[in-house]
Amino acid sequence: MAEHLVIRLPEHRGDAASWIAVDSSGTRISAPETGPLELAAQGIGDREVIALVPAADVLTMSVDIPIKRGPRLLAALPFALEEQLADDVEHLHFAAGSRRDDGRLPVAVVARHLLEGWLADLADAGIRPLRVVPENHGLARIPGTLSALVAEDRVMFNDGDDEEFVLQHVKPSDALALAGVLDDQGGAATEASQHLLVYCEPADEQRFAHDWTALRHELASVDINLLPDGVLPRLAVTVATGRGINLLQGAYAVKTQTGTLFRPWRYAAMLLLGLALVGLAGKGVDYYQLSQEESALKAQFNAIYREIRPQDNREVIDPVATVNSVRRGLGGPVAVQVFLPSLQQLGLAIQQNTEAEIEAISYRAGVIDVRLTAPDVSTLDSIQRIVSSSGRFTAAIQSTDQVGDKVSSRIQIREAGA
Repeated sequence: MAEHLVIRLPEHRGDAASWIAVDSSGTRISAPETGPLELAAQGIGDREVIALVPAADVLTMSVDIPIKRGPRLLAALPFALEEQLADDVEHLHFAAGSRRDDGRLPVAVVARHLLEGWLADLADAGIRPLRVVPENHGLARIPGTLSALVAEDRVMFNDGDDEEFVLQHVKPSDALALAGVLDDQGGAATEASQHLLVYCEPADEQRFAHDWTALRHELASVDINLLPDGVLPRLAVTVATGRGINLLQGAYAVKTQTGTLFRPWRYAAMLLLGLALVGLAGKGVDYYQLSQEESALKAQFNAIYREIRPQDNREVIDPVATVNSVRRGLGGPVAVQVFLPSLQQLGLAIQQNTEAEIEAISYRAGVIDVRLTAPDVSTLDSIQRIVSSSGRFTAAIQSTDQVGDKVSSRIQIREAGA
């Protein structure tokens, strides 16, 4: 499972950053730490880096645009959102997220000089992030649930649907009023039941105690989860699973990610390569042994052939053709018509006595010798009867030996009357 080092950049450049190691399921691997980026770089190792940037500097919007993905989409976003933005789009960077169920596309908008400054700070510390994500995207979107994260005079909010924003120096109830959940008098704006899930540090639970009480009177439920280790572990859990818009798109996209993509598979690749080498080595050994056996058989055949035809000093290249030539000279048949039909009859016998196993088969001068093992003598008798029942062949049990709980036997098969 891939591991990530999630680094949260400070709101003001030059302040201390914070970081934590998690795996791709969001499970914490280390405790959160705080310090300069150079110190964070020492904990990277083989981990992929995800940088969280200040949410107040990134605007999250959504747009209904038919273009699906790629450079054409990134080129069209500035024109689609231009009327909703106060700044000149030429000075802004646009990044697209995953299209939502309603067809709308979430878009993160950030000033180019801010993004370039964050990347420069990371590069100066020797850090190359795989993803750069607005920190408020670490607040998971839960359909049908209002979610808020309160920390450091900021309220991060999403309604689980299309609304998502960050406010500074406000109360949680102010964020709900901006989202249209509460009216101007602080009452519920709709009759529909609303469930609020809150993450906050212990100090903020006490600081907004009256606000929580008021919200519980207006909403169906308010569930407060304390963050004793700060907000970073909560944000890291979400972004490590791949959620959030990656700002590194278009001109800022990571140029090559081949090493990153294959890094989780490197050990499997090494094992596969090792198995392939072992397999090739085994094939090489088999080839060598077979070559040696072939040479020995050729030498043996040539020796016997010299005894039959001492006047012929040529080296035999094709033993089969040489044997057929000898047979033609002696007036015998070119091909033996016994071996294959006898094997077919033996195969029928084995099919009906599947507990028997053939150990070896040899053929010489019209006689087939079969060595096999069977669970008992009655199985051997059955095989003998089935082979002989063809009328063309006769089978005779030559020997039987008890080997463990099985019977080892040798059966001879030949043509009937031979």
